[in-house]
Amino acid sequence: MNAGKSTYLLQVAHNYKENGMEVLLLTSALDGRDGFGVIASRIGLKSDATTYSADTDFAALLHDVKVACVLIDEAQFLTVAQVHQLHHWVHTSNTPVMCFGLRSDFQGNPFPGSAALLALADSLEEIKTICKCGKKATMNIRTDEHGVRVREGDQVLIGGNSRYRQVCAGCFYN
Repeated sequence: MNAGKSTYLLQVAHNYKENGMEVLLLTSALDGRDGFGVIASRIGLKSDATTYSADTDFAALLHDVKVACVLIDEAQFLTVAQVHQLHHWVHTSNTPVMCFGLRSDFQGNPFPGSAALLALADSLEEIKTICKCGKKATMNIRTDEHGVRVREGDQVLIGGNSRYRQVCAGCFYN
């Protein structure tokens, strides 16, 4: 959270487009904070995108797609099967797929899609952010409408900065 993942994704898309190349932007249908089918950064950059859900068959979606790169926002919401489909497509089409998302939820548990991405990714790049205490943030916590930390509940509750905060491991456990 707050590390600039969407900003970086949009920057990568811009660089491809500046060089005359087509990219396919994808974002989760679960995330409607800035409108469905929109990738938006907190600093104001945004772009339309195709949405995917747990039912999306990436093998079918990408079968005849001719692009220089596929960029996926909110990749933690991919299913394990979708990650395998993407991995297969990358290595049979020779087209890069870059996924941007969180590793773990507010309880410190991996998202299934994130765990699969960590296992299959050919390379990983961490985008860093900081905790309020000044240390590197690697965890997320959820709060209720009054700002009180919530430790139980569904893994997914879309809410952005109003309900989630990035923290270091020390603050996560304290």
